[in-house]
Amino acid sequence: MTEVTASRPIHHAGRGVPPAVPYAADKALGADRRQRLRLVMQAGFFILFVLAPVFNLLRYDLVAGHAWFLGMEWRAGLEDFSAGRVSALAAAGQVVVRVFLPILLAGGVLIGVAWRWGRFYCGWLCPHFSVVETINGLMRRASGKPSVWETRPLSPRLPNGQTLQVDGRWWFVTVPLAVAFAFVWAVVLLTYLLPPGEVYFNLLAGTPTRNQAIFITAGTGLLTVDFLFARHLFCRFACAVGLFQSLAWMANRQALVVGFARERASDCAGCGSACDSACPMRLKPRNLKAAMFTCTQCVQCVSACGQTQANNPRGPLLAWVAGEAARAAESPSLAPWSARRGQG
Repeated sequence: MTEVTASRPIHHAGRGVPPAVPYAADKALGADRRQRLRLVMQAGFFILFVLAPVFNLLRYDLVAGHAWFLGMEWRAGLEDFSAGRVSALAAAGQVVVRVFLPILLAGGVLIGVAWRWGRFYCGWLCPHFSVVETINGLMRRASGKPSVWETRPLSPRLPNGQTLQVDGRWWFVTVPLAVAFAFVWAVVLLTYLLPPGEVYFNLLAGTPTRNQAIFITAGTGLLTVDFLFARHLFCRFACAVGLFQSLAWMANRQALVVGFARERASDCAGCGSACDSACPMRLKPRNLKAAMFTCTQCVQCVSACGQTQANNPRGPLLAWVAGEAARAAESPSLAPWSARRGQG
């Protein structure tokens, strides 16, 4: 992941303040290449999400009564206690070592990544967020809006200069695909709980058990509602994994963040707020960090800004920044508000 730190101070109100976005912008990994890499990582993780239960990489088998991890049976150790082979204290120790410690370790890695880089898991790996982006794009083609809750259509002008042709016939792709995604998710989630071979065999034979049919039907219905009406709202307000990542990220004032060169705000004129339109979470990327609490670090806003400012010799106004430059993105008192204060 490319991080950019400020190296040139801007003297502001009698003190040196690092620019919100360095003039030597994030060029080590071009915007187009970065988005291609992100797409590959998302696709790879979605495949892993689907196949992990099949190969017993990670799942809990309700039938067998134990988990699987990396192809091995993973038991809590309570069987020995039930059989009288170990004491209650020894059994509790096994539960701590085999259950709680792995969970804490995985959570620690997730929070550690978020502390430094923000919701990187959400924007680059999460299989739910890949659906969010896909449905957003299709819905915008169908209605001009990436969400049914958008108050008005976005500008049809795309960051690359092309014009998006809105066509209602795209609804005949959007809705069935949302249902298909929901069905796949429901089936995959079931394979995390029941033997995958049994689930897929019953589906292919058209003979799922009553409980399997109820789970898949209910799951498909609920997820269809999520994907069509609440997908990015779920990410912003209901996802516990995202919430803890955001809290860790906000606690680190020097964490990786999308910075905005506010002293060059006049360069934004005429772009049609391309960065706002590009954000899958429907955030305003030029805001302060506090207003970007649920940013997923997908940097589509940065890519959009780079395209609209392609002919600007000073480069884009948005870029990933870290360290002292990131501090300028979290508070108006640290940001170079030259336009507001009338200072150069």
